[in-house]
Amino acid sequence: MRRFLVVLAVILGTAIGLGAFTFVYARGHSYMTNDPAACANCHIMSEHYAAWTKSPHRAVAVCNDCHTPHDLVGKYTTKARNGFWHSFYFTTGNFPDPLRITQGNHEIVEAACRYCHEPIVESIDWSAHAQDAPDEERLRCTRCHRYVGHLVR
Repeated sequence: MRRFLVVLAVILGTAIGLGAFTFVYARGHSYMTNDPAACANCHIMSEHYAAWTKSPHRAVAVCNDCHTPHDLVGKYTTKARNGFWHSFYFTTGNFPDPLRITQGNHEIVEAACRYCHEPIVESIDWSAHAQDAPDEERLRCTRCHRYVGHLVR
């Protein structure tokens, strides 16, 4: 039993040590802020960051306003989940180039559009009132305004 505890302690210590090193090396603390420059820590995001600086949304929104939920728990849960997977994929080099948004993150972006532009969306989108409408029948903001925040590709 003692040997098991020693092995477990070594494994946990190694995991915590590697996690802490990676967090510091990757400037993980910067991702806990609202500073959009943190998103450009990864070179693959440089083009998106540069495009955002030229977009009209720059005057009214930062990355977190569109890419995380507007509640505190949802925001940091999303940031933690995305941070883990971003770190994993960039460390292994197994990511699509250009980057593609996941379905879950697309839902967050769609909700952010509707949150900020609610009066406009409700006046033109009859399906906004039918929350249980099939996905293919629901009008998506990003269907027409796909690159409005980034102006790339």
